[in-house]
Amino acid sequence: MNTQIKTIDPSTIHFSSQDIEDPKFSVSDPNTLSILKEAVELLKQDNVISIPTETVYGLASNALSLNSIKKIYAVKNRPADNPLIVHVSSLKMLRALLPKNNNNFGEIPEIYEQIIKKFWPGPLTILLPKSLLIPSEVTCNLSTVAVRFPSHPISRALISLCEFPLAAPSANTSGKPSPTLASHVFTDLNGKIPLIIDGGQCNFGVESTVFDAIGSHGPVILRPGGITFEALYKMPGMENLRVYKKDFVDKKLEMGPTTPGMKYRHYSPDAEVILVDIDDKHKSRDVMDREIEKIRKNGKLTIGILATGTSYISSKEEYENNKSLSQGIIEYTLGDSMHPEQIAKELFKGLRHLDECNVDCIIVEGIPEEEEGLAVMNRLRKAASRIINE
Repeated sequence: MNTQIKTIDPSTIHFSSQDIEDPKFSVSDPNTLSILKEAVELLKQDNVISIPTETVYGLASNALSLNSIKKIYAVKNRPADNPLIVHVSSLKMLRALLPKNNNNFGEIPEIYEQIIKKFWPGPLTILLPKSLLIPSEVTCNLSTVAVRFPSHPISRALISLCEFPLAAPSANTSGKPSPTLASHVFTDLNGKIPLIIDGGQCNFGVESTVFDAIGSHGPVILRPGGITFEALYKMPGMENLRVYKKDFVDKKLEMGPTTPGMKYRHYSPDAEVILVDIDDKHKSRDVMDREIEKIRKNGKLTIGILATGTSYISSKEEYENNKSLSQGIIEYTLGDSMHPEQIAKELFKGLRHLDECNVDCIIVEGIPEEEEGLAVMNRLRKAASRIINE
């Protein structure tokens, strides 16, 4: 299969208002409209394509077509018990997917109303009751379905034009770092899908927050992501909000996950990842020094570093006045640890960059689990082969 990359400028798609019940949009560039129409035809024919979202690039297909869903699992080599998230472009589309009440009307649970009003469109996924319209393969035979309303203009416009929801997990080989650039998708899926729409780098860089307010555990964040704990906690009725793995664990839930990112190791490059999770920056850098020395003694000569804040190489060379310290080290600075949104945006890009440099291992500095830092550390713990925290 010949995989084509076609570029769309997201600024050529315009949504006319803040309406999310049944939003309307216009396209100012004929090339944009042409590519969108081509993508719609591919999706209507049960193909899978890659599209940009505000979180990561998605591998999109018709969420209501069993044939399409099977293709997603095959292309990604995705485990069959790892559910998919359904993407909608309006509340009208969402209601049509929900179980009908006595008035033949799909009802959104009341507890989600203020959450939706505040955070949709955006990087928030919610768990809802599943209707028979959704193939069981999407939810892995569970009674709930994960749904989100993306904010990226390209994904919104495409779903609207399709007039059906899209299932869209990250457009990578399962287990690898999620793609935040079209080139990342091409690296993993070239020859497996017909089209990649290039909309530039994804704004958030990590997947959506998955939030469950209807399950037995009360309001919980099952997967941290683009909408933070702090933001959700401020909402009415969220004073008992908890985070899975941080505040509680349920082995039964983990064995039959209701959402992606709960059961399997994820986000891992080819190189071994070592996470240094130590709050004190000076102690963290001392541990990194010792770890690099051990690694070199084991014959691994090229080491990648994902640094937060000041450059590891520059600080060591300046302190010890020894330029040789940087030999065999390739560094990628993710951003300032005081601005975790910067680190979230660069995380997967940095892991992929160091992998492309053929490093033998990657050492990553942890950051505080506040705001977007909670999502960053969730991803790093899943990617790491080893975690050093003392």
